[in-house]
Amino acid sequence: MAATDDPTPASVAPRGSGAVLVAAGTLISRVLGFARDAVIAHVLGTSIAADALRAALRIPNLMQNLFGEGALSASFIPVYARLRTERQDDEAVRVAGAVFTLLALLSSVLVLIGVTWSAELVALLTPGFTAPTRAITTSLVRIMFPGVGLLVLSAWCLGVLNSHRRFFLSYVSPAMWNLAIIAAVLFGQRTTLDDAARLVAWGALVGSALQFLVQLPAVLALVRGMTLDPALSDPHVRTVARNFGPALMSRGVLQISSFVDLQFATMLAAGSVAALGLAQSITLLPVTLFGTAITAAALPAMSSVSGDGDARSAALRQRLDANQRRIAYFIVPSAAAFLAIGDAIAAALYRSGRFTAADTTWLWAILAGASLGLLASTLARLYSSAFFAVQDTSTPLRFALVRVVVGMALAYVLGIRAPGWLGIPTHWGAAGLTLAAGIAGWTEFALLRGGLRRRIGALTPVLPLLLRLWGSALGAALVTWAVRLSWLGRSGVPRRFEALVLLAVFALSYGAITLAVGIPEAKALVARVQRRRGIVR
Repeated sequence: MAATDDPTPASVAPRGSGAVLVAAGTLISRVLGFARDAVIAHVLGTSIAADALRAALRIPNLMQNLFGEGALSASFIPVYARLRTERQDDEAVRVAGAVFTLLALLSSVLVLIGVTWSAELVALLTPGFTAPTRAITTSLVRIMFPGVGLLVLSAWCLGVLNSHRRFFLSYVSPAMWNLAIIAAVLFGQRTTLDDAARLVAWGALVGSALQFLVQLPAVLALVRGMTLDPALSDPHVRTVARNFGPALMSRGVLQISSFVDLQFATMLAAGSVAALGLAQSITLLPVTLFGTAITAAALPAMSSVSGDGDARSAALRQRLDANQRRIAYFIVPSAAAFLAIGDAIAAALYRSGRFTAADTTWLWAILAGASLGLLASTLARLYSSAFFAVQDTSTPLRFALVRVVVGMALAYVLGIRAPGWLGIPTHWGAAGLTLAAGIAGWTEFALLRGGLRRRIGALTPVLPLLLRLWGSALGAALVTWAVRLSWLGRSGVPRRFEALVLLAVFALSYGAITLAVGIPEAKALVARVQRRRGIVR
């Protein structure tokens, strides 16, 4: 049974080890993701085909975000992890099999709907596309949609593996998706732009299958004896199903916000959808590497907390405070780096072929807009997970609805109307879209924090920490720009080398400043590095 394969209970698992494994798997996957975007940008640039491809790729990404880090994690992991904590191993395996069966049925329906009504779906999501661009997008969506079902089942694998503290495999598996796409792009780089985009779609379909299959053997070993009985009468299965709806709606509401941005982007200049997608790939690195890594490891741990109401609330507050401090320590400098040297980062990653210097500056502006809400969006995931851990999925849904309404209103004002009011080209509205999303993210964060305070008691004030971290990050930015202007600005070094030097100077300066001002997370990081050096020696 599951417990015999993974005998180490959550209470004695090494602190932070889960987050490290998630971060390691995520880093590998995201590096390959950058390679994927770089070769696509080299071949397609910000062309119409690139817009169509980026819009089409939103579909499988939507499904993965909904089921992988959203609804399934929120509804399945708390129930499955608690059963394992209580040593009800047979019941845990039965629940896993039932959830797999129900997801397989659900994904089959999704695939059928997506393939049948792909043209209508594209028309709904991309109102600003011309008829030829919409036709290309439809053909790409129709190719990729069968992979959606495989990504849903891959999310089930993630839920099982995470509950057993097997974090690395579930978060490195998307590397297979990226590798398949990279192979397709390289194979089709000498074809027309439209044909190259179609090859990428086929690569995404193959990659979806590989992402699921690479996890399946490890999962089956953990749930030996699993049957495909939906077991709808089982109370634990019914709990998962009952929590799944609000969790799906909560994550779905946020994805609707993302698709609203896509709709607005199609109304801007050509290439806006592609540029927003490239910016999202960059901002996702710190979010997934630090935010998702810490949150993914925290959810099963928080779900396994036992004791009476007061004791459990105290334990949740302690875990929440520790995790939000760790997230903020890494996300704040990431946002500051996007503001300060986003142009160097964009140039190092994408400036090649059809991706020009003007595209690099444009991408920097989009990154700057996104950076202002980066911390809020990341912490909101952690706070939502705290609600999920106590099997409350309806409260995050209500706050997500508020975020969407605020985000839509601001996106229209800052993304669509503001360029005309300011007398600037419409494509700069893409930066307004990311800025609007950031403000909406802070709104949701404030609501979630207030809701948790009412649910589990007073939370540790976060503002003093943020002021110290932002002060340290801005100091690091000043040092980095001093190096850039005094040395790199005169030497004409290659773009990728310049970006590496600037990032290294920024990281070292931030680490030194946070150590000097006594940030506990900086001291803990140094101590961890020293321990690992001692082990290696």
